[in-house]
Amino acid sequence: MRALRILLVIAVVLGGIFVIVDRVAVHFAEGEAADRVRASEGLASTPDVDIQGFPFLTQVLGGSLDEVRVGISDYEAGAGEGGKTIRIADLRADLRGVEFSGDFGSAVADSATGTATIAYDELLRNAKAEPTQVAPGITAEVVALSDGGNGKIKVALETTVLGTKLPEPVTVLSSVTVVDGNTVRVRADALPVLGGVEIAESRVRRITDFEQKIDGLPGGISLEKVEAAADGVDVTVSGKDVRLAG
Repeated sequence: MRALRILLVIAVVLGGIFVIVDRVAVHFAEGEAADRVRASEGLASTPDVDIQGFPFLTQVLGGSLDEVRVGISDYEAGAGEGGKTIRIADLRADLRGVEFSGDFGSAVADSATGTATIAYDELLRNAKAEPTQVAPGITAEVVALSDGGNGKIKVALETTVLGTKLPEPVTVLSSVTVVDGNTVRVRADALPVLGGVEIAESRVRRITDFEQKIDGLPGGISLEKVEAAADGVDVTVSGKDVRLAG
């Protein structure tokens, strides 16, 4: 019995040491991976990297990590031609089946899913056009975007008639969708009356409807779904063979 107790104590001690070593190793690996992602994506700050699963060391020996979670704040994505960018306020990705090199110089995930948030003022800043004439003596432009409830965006239009701005913006509820995996489309559900006159639909939609391209997301992930929320649009992203580094 004494020998058995000694063996049990040794097993517990060795198990504890293994856990400590494993946690130290995963902490080091997370730091290395975060630095690699920052360098690869040209980020202004170091992202959060959380390697899931236990034990970590057996995953390392196999050359593949079951799950890695990455969080990036204030990511600057491309916004179409002309070198424009759009700020992603919070990008979170859950990557599975991550194959990596020994020094974490390269890492590729079999699949990735995640979320991102684009503030309304950021979406407006990029999509906003100059005041546009919709009828003789009448111009209009989008001046604000906000949450319209039930997954809709409320679009506020400022109208000018014969050089005089109307006192109150006209608002319209719009649906928001993803097109081609890289574009957010905003389209009015119903057409507003601008300046008190009937205006051709095509002219009104030149103001109310717009698209915002979003490309250059990390690792080649793409947009999957978008929905209006309290502080901006919530975007679902996904991808296959997502490259984190290298």
